[in-house]
Amino acid sequence: MENTDVIVIGGGYAGVMAANRLTQRDNVTVTLINPRPSFVERIRLHQLVGGSDDAVADFRDVLAGGVRLVVDTVTRIDAAGRTVALTSGGQVDYDYLVYAVGSGSDDPGVPGAAEFAHPLTGLEEAERLRSVLATATATTPVTVVGAGPTGIETAAELAEDGRGVTLVCGGVLGPYLHPRGRRSVAGRLAELGVSVIEGPDTRVTAVTRDSVRLGDGRELPSGVTIWTAGFGVPDLARRSGLSTDAVGRLLTDETLTSVDDARIVAAGDSAAPSDLPFRMSCQAAGPLGAQAADTVLSRITGREPARVGLGFAGQCISLGRRAGIFQFAHKDDTAKGLHVGGRLGAKLKEFVCKHTVKQLADEAARPGSYTWRKGDGRRPSPAERGAAQAPAERAA
Repeated sequence: MENTDVIVIGGGYAGVMAANRLTQRDNVTVTLINPRPSFVERIRLHQLVGGSDDAVADFRDVLAGGVRLVVDTVTRIDAAGRTVALTSGGQVDYDYLVYAVGSGSDDPGVPGAAEFAHPLTGLEEAERLRSVLATATATTPVTVVGAGPTGIETAAELAEDGRGVTLVCGGVLGPYLHPRGRRSVAGRLAELGVSVIEGPDTRVTAVTRDSVRLGDGRELPSGVTIWTAGFGVPDLARRSGLSTDAVGRLLTDETLTSVDDARIVAAGDSAAPSDLPFRMSCQAAGPLGAQAADTVLSRITGREPARVGLGFAGQCISLGRRAGIFQFAHKDDTAKGLHVGGRLGAKLKEFVCKHTVKQLADEAARPGSYTWRKGDGRRPSPAERGAAQAPAERAA
């Protein structure tokens, strides 16, 4: 029985799920390439900043024993030669490749933001921000830019810790949320003392060492500015000569297969099936990782891969340690009028965080066992979900 070598680039939710699922066949050798030796729970990064969690897990707890872990960074994919080049100078050959590089900070294009604002998309950024806050006085004004889940969660976490926090929305608070859910979130933020600034002229136009300037001319004092208003994806695919969407996600068909190469399959935040990507979220990453693995396994066995199918359940947001909200959604990822808030909302959020990691561990122990909610075939465009939501938000 001929052996097949599969490389998975990226050890996030999608990459680990894909790598684990691929181990269900004995004649498949799986190599996971990731720049860090630990698994990062990205949906807990705001907790790392607030000091209530370290937001990491040991790969031994979530990765199947048969997966080879290479701690390195891929600098280029040679699709013709079926090899990837590494920062260390080496290269790894493959028969199939799963592209799961995830998402990270994006250049905000706002004067002063790159120099004075602190992004919050990765472990190292969160650790740096934690250090900055540790040296700041308790009265130092903190401004969080961005009204998506990361911004809301970070503002609430720091306010609950006694910080004076201003949340600058640049539009509407929680653009994904139903108006009822939005009112619930606004009420909780008010209880925590967060000053919420929203409206059409509240986009940040400049950041300095000690202030934030808005489109309406206001200048807000800010000793620590946290930027959560946008996510970008690594440019690995584009640098490697592969077709991408405008943001840089790998363009695929509905089986998550690259439009350029049948041996390259994408999953998670960095995938753009039919140029209509799913919302950046771990809720999408797990199923997409599993589907990517299934596509590879289908091709290995000569079967036609299934079309992508994913139905959303909603969005959960923590509002400090003692409250949260679960916003229910239709399968097509548009919000319903129903939500759960308060302490129950916080418990649901914590359950989701723990269950997401447990799903990876379960798939490692029993590859092929993971199932997910299927969609009805329709995916709303970013405009339908709210232009600020994709790719400006990322959440559980």
